[in-house]
Amino acid sequence: MSLDATDPAERVDLLISLTERLTGLMAHESAAFESHRPQDALAGAEETGRLANLYRHESMRVRKDPELIAQAPLARRRQLMAVTTAFDAALARHGRAVAAAKTVTEGLVRAIAEEVASQRSSGAGYSQGGRPQETSATAVTLNRRA
Repeated sequence: MSLDATDPAERVDLLISLTERLTGLMAHESAAFESHRPQDALAGAEETGRLANLYRHESMRVRKDPELIAQAPLARRRQLMAVTTAFDAALARHGRAVAAAKTVTEGLVRAIAEEVASQRSSGAGYSQGGRPQETSATAVTLNRRA
């Protein structure tokens, strides 16, 4: 997957369009997380993933071979730098919003698991010697790596 540009000026224009579109999608997703509506971020998730992959691929190509855009007009290259700066800011905001949502979700899961464990009554069982003993079984598991 790559941009189909015929010359440096067209490549810069396509990179500007790609970056602006991706910035808009990231801003929309961030707003969804910030307003506690992560389900709203799902609508554009596939396109965001596809465009992010294309952006990553193209930015690596330009980093490896700056001549791909070197002959583009200076004003367009400056505009590309400006939209890239805006994208970086949107990406940082998105990262903070996702991290906050993850923290809240993990806290909720932990609180629910603790409440379920505290509500469970201990069952009475018997030891090997036939004496009654308290047992506790909990089916809720937390995975700290998730």
